[in-house]
Order: sequence, then C-alpha cells, then structure tokens
Amino acid sequence: MAERNYLAFDLGAESGRAVLGRLKDGKLKLAEQHRFQNPTSRMNGHWHWNLPAQWEELKTGLRKTAADVKLDGIGVDTWGVDFGLVTKSGEILGNPYCYRDSRTDGVMEKTFAQLGREKIFQHTGIQFMQINTLFQMMSMVQQKSPLLEIADTFLMIPDLFNFLFTGVRKCEFSNASTTQMLDPRTRTWATDMLKGLGIPTHILPEIVPAGTILGTLTKDVADETGAGALPVIAPGTHDTASAVAAVPAGGGSWCYVSSGSWSLMGVELDAPVINEKSLKYNYTNEGAVGGKIRFLKNIMGMLLVQECRKHWQKQGHDHSYTELTSMAARSEGLRSLVNPNDAAFFSIGDFPTKIEAFCKRTKQPIPGTRGEFVRACLDSLALMYRYTLEGLEDVLGRRIDVIHIVGGGTQNELMSQLAADACGRTVIAGPVEATSIGNILVQAMAGGDVKSLDEVRAIVRASFVVKKYEPTDGTKWETAYKRFRELIEK
Repeated sequence: MAERNYLAFDLGAESGRAVLGRLKDGKLKLAEQHRFQNPTSRMNGHWHWNLPAQWEELKTGLRKTAADVKLDGIGVDTWGVDFGLVTKSGEILGNPYCYRDSRTDGVMEKTFAQLGREKIFQHTGIQFMQINTLFQMMSMVQQKSPLLEIADTFLMIPDLFNFLFTGVRKCEFSNASTTQMLDPRTRTWATDMLKGLGIPTHILPEIVPAGTILGTLTKDVADETGAGALPVIAPGTHDTASAVAAVPAGGGSWCYVSSGSWSLMGVELDAPVINEKSLKYNYTNEGAVGGKIRFLKNIMGMLLVQECRKHWQKQGHDHSYTELTSMAARSEGLRSLVNPNDAAFFSIGDFPTKIEAFCKRTKQPIPGTRGEFVRACLDSLALMYRYTLEGLEDVLGRRIDVIHIVGGGTQNELMSQLAADACGRTVIAGPVEATSIGNILVQAMAGGDVKSLDEVRAIVRASFVVKKYEPTDGTKWETAYKRFRELIEK
C-alpha cells in the first residue's frame, strides 16, 4: 500500500495539537506538527473558550503540514458537552461557554423539578453532571437567552470547526451523544423530551456516524492554508471515542480508561444499557466508532493535579509533572483521600485549598507538602477506578480481567501502578497518543485504507509499545478502599 497521510487535530482542555499520521504496510507513524495552549477566558463573570484563537491555531497547523506533505484528509476531535450557535447566514453567536462556567449551578435540580431524573435517564441513558449540554441549554431557556431565538443551527465544538472548514452543518454521533439530548437507542435527538423542556429542536442538525466524509475545504481556507481541495472527515469527534478506537485490545474481557484531564472508564458494547442499575451507578451510554456504545463513567482525572500545579505556579513554584510525580512517589501513600467527583472540583481555581477543605470536612490528615497533595490526588483516582470497575462488573454480570489505560495519563507510571494495586487487575498502559491515533485511523477507514475497527486495533498493536503493570500489596488497599467508600457514599 502506498503511504497515506492524515492530519488529526486533537484539542483538550489544556492544549491542542496537529498530529500527522503516516500509514503504510499496516503500521502507523506519528509526527506532531503544531502545538498550542487552549486557555479559557473570563468575560463578564463567565468562562468562555477563545474560538477565534483556536481557529487560527488549526489553520496554522494545517498550513505547516500542507507545506511539506500531500494530505489525504483531516479530522477534528475535542472534549464533549460544549457547543456553539450559528445563524442562518453563518454568523457564530459569541465565543462558546466553557463547561466549567457557573451558569449551570442549580439548573440540574430545576430541570428535575420540571421533568424527573428517571424520565431524563430513560430518554437519554446519560450520566448526570451539571456540565452536560442539556443543562447548559436549560440555563439559556431559564434565563430567556435571546441567542436561542436568533440561532439557526446548534453545533458541538468539533462540528463547529468542521463548519468553518467546509460550510457543512452536521453533528457527529459520538460527540452528540455527550449532550444528554440524544436517544442512544435510535441515534436521534430526543426531540419529545427537549420540546417538553422548552428547548428549541429546529436548531438541531442531522447526526452522522464517525467516519463520515463531510466535504472538502472551502475555497478561502484551501487558499489560505495551501491545502487545496482536501477532504474533511468526522472521526470520533469526541476525544474519548477516538481514544477508545485505539485501545490495543485483542480479545478477552477488558475495560478502558481514557486518561487525561478527565478519566473516562468503561466498556465497549453493541447496545446501550438503560436500567435501574446503570441509573443507580450514574453510568453513561455514549456513542463510539462503528456504531458501538461506550458504557462508561466520567471521573475527574489528572485535572486534579493540573489545577494544583497551576496554583503553585502562580506562587512561584514551577514544577514539571515529572517532578510532581516524583514528589508524590516519595510521600506516604493512602494518607489523605478525596472524592475526585466532589462538586468542589467541577469549578476552576485553587485546588490545594479545595483538597484541604475536603480533608477537614471528612476529618482526615491535611496534606502538608506538594508531594502529599499530588499523592492524595493519585491515590484517590486509583480508588475511584476500583469503585467504577466494581459497578461495571455488577451491571454487566461478569468479571473484567484487564484494564487498558490510554492517553496522556499513561506517562505517569506511578498512576498506572497505583491503578493496578487499587483494582487488583492487570493494567496495560499505552499508547500515549491514543486520541490522535484513533482520529487518524478512523479517517483511514473513511478513505478505504482500513477495513474495520479490529484492523484499527491490529495496526495499533503493531505500531506502538505498551507497558504492563501487575497488582502488588493488596492488603493496605483493601483497608483504604473501605475508607474511600465511606467518603464518597456519605
């Protein structure tokens, strides 16, 4: 097979990248072409993404790549739940809100009063979090936002970039499924529920599967970047959907953790699980590549450490993540624990103080050093993996033998070992660049260069090194797990 070249744009909460994938003879090689920061901006008391700056960075990444390589396609993936609104004439209505903005405070409870929690779950099968698109939209309905009257089209963030690239207004299935506005059984918008809540449904566009060729670059973008009439492909536009596609599993009973700012832990299924147990555990049914379902739990992930690091940087302590992990490794383990999904950690700012407050409230030792703070974050995250794993096994009625951890969090070897210890399971960590890999190989599926999801995973196994971790010292983790359950189930 002649070499094929695909460019993945992968945007996360901290940064974004343009990554080139060169596919030849069943193996994939990656080259980072461009990297940029992706900060939020506070305006009039609200947190927003800087859409114009993001868009310029995407074009810069495309321009740099197209200058040296003939591309066969590009694809964008980002986080979930956030969106933009577009007028009929194509104007974008403001900078999209960041999901950590406070506009959804209290909205979930008001929505439950209007339409019960159980009914919403039956319609959507999605985990309840106040950041969900449904509650962002309900905040606009409750505040009578004039933007909803002006808007012609609702687009998730990657779909918004695809609109800027092509002029096409469509939502890809995996990201649309994060909204809590879609029925995962029919793969269509839950319009009856939305109308009952007062959310306008005429603005919701067609939903298309991962691997859809949306169109080609508009002339102005093609001319500006020098990329020509390049195909724009929707991969799994939710970053976790792309990451899960790149899990190098080859059979057996396994689950995944897509580890980054968030940890998303779950299994891949053929159909959604919407029942009393999945509601009890607050699990979610999100779209995946190949029309499959990612049955998972959203867990606050490495953002706990990222936000601590940001706070310490402002105080003049500019530690790398490697340094912070080394400090944590030298600190006493399982001394102080937090609930990673505590409401305090859903808003930005001063996480060390938030961790200290949680420890005071639960009568635990307060971390006294930066290493102890980071160790508390990592230990707690590992224990949350176990709690989530037990829930998955209960819902599915079977044991899960192997945990595949993919994404940037796999660079933290201490975290991978703690996960193996806490869960009492083999952990296979890698590849680090799972999201970009999945993005690229789904593009290759759309281009006919890869035939199936099984072939995608075979290419991943042939192309990238992974590391195995076995559990050790289970006794102390059993004791700690009992403490942890008491903390999170109060």
